Amino acid sequence: MTVVPILLYHSVSSDPAAWISRFAVSPAEFERQLDLIVERGASTLTVSAFADALEHDRQALPERPVLITFDDGFADFHEHALPALHERGLAATLFVTTGFVGRRVGGEDAAGERMLDWSQLAEVREAGIEIGGHSHSHAQLDAVSRVRAGEEIGRCKLLLAEGLGVDISTFAYPHGYSSPTVRRLVAEAGYRSACGVKNELSSTEDDRFCLARLTVRVTTPTALVASWLAAEGAPPARPRERLRTRAWRLYRRGRVALGLASAVDLGP
Repeated sequence: MTVVPILLYHSVSSDPAAWISRFAVSPAEFERQLDLIVERGASTLTVSAFADALEHDRQALPERPVLITFDDGFADFHEHALPALHERGLAATLFVTTGFVGRRVGGEDAAGERMLDWSQLAEVREAGIEIGGHSHSHAQLDAVSRVRAGEEIGRCKLLLAEGLGVDISTFAYPHGYSSPTVRRLVAEAGYRSACGVKNELSSTEDDRFCLARLTVRVTTPTALVASWLAAEGAPPARPRERLRTRAWRLYRRGRVALGLASAVDLGP
């Protein structure tokens, strides 16, 4: 078994809106973490390249593989993350919420965060960054109806394919939430892999439709990222869902069904 850390970023900003600030890292800290990857001689892969290796030939993985992923599609990716990745020649995958494209999310004033527009997304793709789907409205897909979940998944893939002129083969579950049904819907929509969260280390034994990722927060020290790159500091991904994960899903479904909560919010 080869351990494969998959890093999950959201915003790269020194002045993020309050609602995303816990999941934002400063440009300087982001560059320090990328430099760690380079210094350790790690090889970055897109999610699709890793999934292809899992599906076909696990021996094709490079030494010390690592994946860099981003969720949601914040405009600061174009401003800060893309140049830093390009300067170091690192691969990455950006998961886009299509209903957010070109909008200011979280409010039209200073409380909102600008999201990438279609022209910026095209530049990101042309720069070699893989684009993946992240639903249309950022709904908790395991807490809505099967029909709604299928529409969120399929519409996202269609809009990205039409807007960018490329096939979209990988997906990330909003909030990291999925279920066996949601994972089947992703596969049926034509995606060939998908990322969860779990905050565990992925590996060549991981489920390619629920790849484990490690969330990088504003409070995440560089030393912990270094541990992840050394295949330490987090447990390996479990092959089965925890009981508490299932219980949490039932609780969220109940709140949505009773009208006590929305299936869509602005959290990661």
